[in-house]
Amino acid sequence: MILKQIEIRTTNLNDIANFYQSILKLPVEKIDKNSINVSIGESSLKIIEDKHKSKPIYHIAFNIPRNKLQEAINWSMNRIQLIKKENEVLISDFESWNANSVYFFDTDKNLLEFIARQDLKNEELNEFNSNQILNISEIGIVKNEPYVYGEELIQKYNLNLFEKNQNNEVFTALGDDNGLLIIVKNKRNWFPTEIPAESNWTNITLIESGKEVKIEIRE
Repeated sequence: MILKQIEIRTTNLNDIANFYQSILKLPVEKIDKNSINVSIGESSLKIIEDKHKSKPIYHIAFNIPRNKLQEAINWSMNRIQLIKKENEVLISDFESWNANSVYFFDTDKNLLEFIARQDLKNEELNEFNSNQILNISEIGIVKNEPYVYGEELIQKYNLNLFEKNQNNEVFTALGDDNGLLIIVKNKRNWFPTEIPAESNWTNITLIESGKEVKIEIRE
């Protein structure tokens, strides 16, 4: 699965545009006075200003080369504050997914993640830089019945459960290492924080088996 474009909302377009352009060093294009497009490798993130946006946060993960997590941490140190878990450890290890990641916030307190997936053959020799933020690899979706909603998407769009995940009524994932829809139960805390998940409007454009699929997530 390829997450081609994700559309989210913000209450402060200038601040979040500055974050992606000046802090993460990603290309930002102004679409109009109320929206921007952030180019993230083979994906794009469209951010639309809505002064009446509710407070719930988004969760978005970015794939990076599988051999570059420590370099990504070093690159991030003077730019952003990485989130430490209770034991003061930065790196989260997901054994069943064969992946490692670190988390941080943007200016809207959206929960972002750099994730290195060891089953993807995407090593890089050059020193880590923003060009190695390869794509959007996860978008969070909040529902009361994650597994049921996942099954609905499977039937409607011919998607697949993520085989490395233990899918259940609290946490269900659709897709593969390249792109995942992360469906979590309403009020479940976003790992590794104590912030409860709440539904947010999102537009998702993805490619599955060569076909483009558009999904609108309503609040």
